[in-house]
Order: sequence, then C-alpha cells, then structure tokens
Amino acid sequence: MAARKIFILLGHPDSNTLGGALAEAYEAGAKEAGHEVRRTNLGDLKFDPILHKGYKEIQALEPDLLKLQEDIKWCDHFVIIYPSWWSTMPALLKGAFDRMWLPHFAFHFKTKGMLAGYFWHGLLKHRSARVFVTSDTYPLLNYLLFGDTTNEIKKCILRFAGFRARVKKIGNLKFVSPQKISRLLARFKRWGGQGY
Repeated sequence: MAARKIFILLGHPDSNTLGGALAEAYEAGAKEAGHEVRRTNLGDLKFDPILHKGYKEIQALEPDLLKLQEDIKWCDHFVIIYPSWWSTMPALLKGAFDRMWLPHFAFHFKTKGMLAGYFWHGLLKHRSARVFVTSDTYPLLNYLLFGDTTNEIKKCILRFAGFRARVKKIGNLKFVSPQKISRLLARFKRWGGQGY
C-alpha cells in the first residue's frame, strides 16, 4: 500500500481516556507502516466553540482552528475518534466544526442559475475519512433504539465537503475487560498501518 498523509483528530476533550489510547495505537501503527501522520487532541486547543452570531458574522478563527484547517487540507485520509454522548459528538467537537467548516474552506454554494444557493461544491474532494465512534452500548442495540446517530458527521459535515466518509462504531465499552481493551488497541494499531 502506498504511504498516505493521515490526520488524526481525537474529538474527546480529555486525551487521557480509552479514545486517547485508541488514537495513540492508530498513530503508532500508521507511523510504523510508513504513513505521514499528524495528530491533534481537540482538548489541547484554545478556541471559542460557540458560534455567537450564527453565520451572520464570521468570527475570526483562532490560530489553533487555522492549524486544524491546514491539517485537514494537508491530509488525504482524515481520522476522527470520539465518544457518543447523548447519541452525538461531544459539544467541543461540534463547536470546532461550527467554527471552522466555512465557505471557501470546506464548500461553496453555487451562485448562478435557478438553484443558486441550494447546491454546493465540496472543496475537500479526493480525500477519505474514517470516523470511529465509541459507545457504552452495543452498536446494533443503539441503532435499534435511536436509529443512525452518525448522519450528522458522516453526511452533513464530511460528505457535504466532499470526503468519502465511513463510520465504524465501537461498543459495548461500559464493562469492557482489560483483555478486550488489549485486543481493541491491537486492532487500532493494525488499522493505522492499513490507513483504514
């Protein structure tokens, strides 16, 4: 497999978690396989996650958000790891997307013709994305109870911008054994090597 440029974003506000360990394992496997890797722990960044005026006024992006945009444009494979909290992503991760997923970076709307303003061009095409969502619940049970809770990240954020995006749900982690954690870490290291 050809070497890839992989950007890993840990979307948990606390990197000292199972999600942080999974990101480390993925990163180690990717580097050992010869991929170029950049990684950011979202909780280490300094930015205001609140979009105070909606998109009526564009807030100037903080240096950490500009660096996040740069890493996303640099990569050809974007890996996001986050826990499912109330069937969605942590607020800090949503806030990062609210702030930085802007016109002229991630997309632009068509400006001519009958459907101007309704159709768009994704500006981050020719990239893939893999989203790993951890949960205390079995993924199938979660789906049966609540439906697909990853449309927001997969379709409305990543695919909207042109990514070929796929989601892998990891659960049941509430009462996970140390043996299962070891197997999970080994799997993430293997996936990192494969650029999965």
